[in-house]
Amino acid sequence: MDAGSLSALDQRIAGCRACPRLVAWREEVARTKRAAFADWTYWGRPVPGFGPPDARLLIVGLAPAAHGGNRTGRMFTGDRSGDVLYEALYDVGLASQPTSRTADDGLELYGVRVTAPVHCAPPANRPTPEERDTCRPWLVQELHLLRPTLRAVVVLGAFGWQAALPAFAEAGWTVPRPRPAFAHGARVALDGLDLFGCFHVSQRNTFTGRLTPQMLRDVLRGAARTAGLAARN
Repeated sequence: MDAGSLSALDQRIAGCRACPRLVAWREEVARTKRAAFADWTYWGRPVPGFGPPDARLLIVGLAPAAHGGNRTGRMFTGDRSGDVLYEALYDVGLASQPTSRTADDGLELYGVRVTAPVHCAPPANRPTPEERDTCRPWLVQELHLLRPTLRAVVVLGAFGWQAALPAFAEAGWTVPRPRPAFAHGARVALDGLDLFGCFHVSQRNTFTGRLTPQMLRDVLRGAARTAGLAARN
């Protein structure tokens, strides 16, 4: 695909101001900051997807963290959830390094792109259904651009699952009806694309053991192999 098309989409996403509540929140967080990041200039804008334009595997989260992606400008970068995700991607051979601290830290993803159905950090990590639906066209456009190479998708959490299925339908894939329910380990075959469900890499899940490192790596390996990517055991 044309890498410039995806780059142009990312730029348009970063300039979006469609949801007043999210715009006010992300900018307020960027002004007030967290004490630990007082010397940072926060990104404070919608966070576009991250990864190569010819990705065979897509990972769909929920939304950027207020002091993670909203600070650094890159998905799952600078927060505990990102620490868990990128370490797992590195362990299975899909990332160049196990950490993701800043947008210019040299991290590369191999055949994998990371995105979210909501591109702005929401208060209390809870976008409204209206905000989710307003943001959906961005995901639909991203899916259109990735479709030539995309073969598998890992969706993190029930919110992402509920947001992603309508986007896949709008992007041209046939989604079963009734729509499949989210579950960790769920696998749904669309037209030439396999959808995998995985508990979200939130601290609530990882600290309590609801999502263990082994569970996450098992899903990533299965999805990577389905996508035709070489994954380490």
